[in-house]
Amino acid sequence: MTDTSYLNAVRASYDAVAVDYARLLGAELARKPLDRAMLAAFAECVRGEGSAAGSGGGAVADVGCGPGRVTAHLDALGVRTFGVDLSPAMVAVARRSYPGLRFEVGSMAALDIADGVLGGVLAWYSTVHTPPGELPPLFEEFTRVLAPGGYALVAFKAGDARTRLEHAYGHPVELDVYRTPPGLIAGLLAAAGLAEVARLVREPGPDEKSPQGFLLVRKPTG
Repeated sequence: MTDTSYLNAVRASYDAVAVDYARLLGAELARKPLDRAMLAAFAECVRGEGSAAGSGGGAVADVGCGPGRVTAHLDALGVRTFGVDLSPAMVAVARRSYPGLRFEVGSMAALDIADGVLGGVLAWYSTVHTPPGELPPLFEEFTRVLAPGGYALVAFKAGDARTRLEHAYGHPVELDVYRTPPGLIAGLLAAAGLAEVARLVREPGPDEKSPQGFLLVRKPTG
């Protein structure tokens, strides 16, 4: 049975920081061209451009969407995107900030989404608080909700270490942050039935302490 006891601490911590998190990170993507490039490639793949076997432009679930800034970025790229987050306070901030988009409270470990209906799943650093041993069921859930030919993009902190955060964004928190080897993430995604399309590992920026990893994967069509 999956141990999800860590989720209570994650929910409470992000409820506490939601407003300041949104304020401090609102313009973060503008400083990260490679991150935007991966999001743009993901959006193009989901739209099915340049491929006769694309995912048909199905909707994208931004799981662990936080205050909705990346959800809105994908929407601006022409992808029908909605957000799901464990934290009710984060969802409230997202709804206020982007009233034209849909945001729901929920867990990426048990998505309230039918089988095989999504063109894409985005997990933008939303798995970094998940113990590596708990990642397989998350990735299996991504596979379940994706349509054949659908894509997933996972952004994560690359490395092999666990850091305990007790203060973040001006608030006390209780969060473990996992840096995970890209090969491990790729292997777990493959085991869940998602084939690697591309990976990027970039060096840390001025405000980062480790390399950043991005894996684009696809659910087979047959």
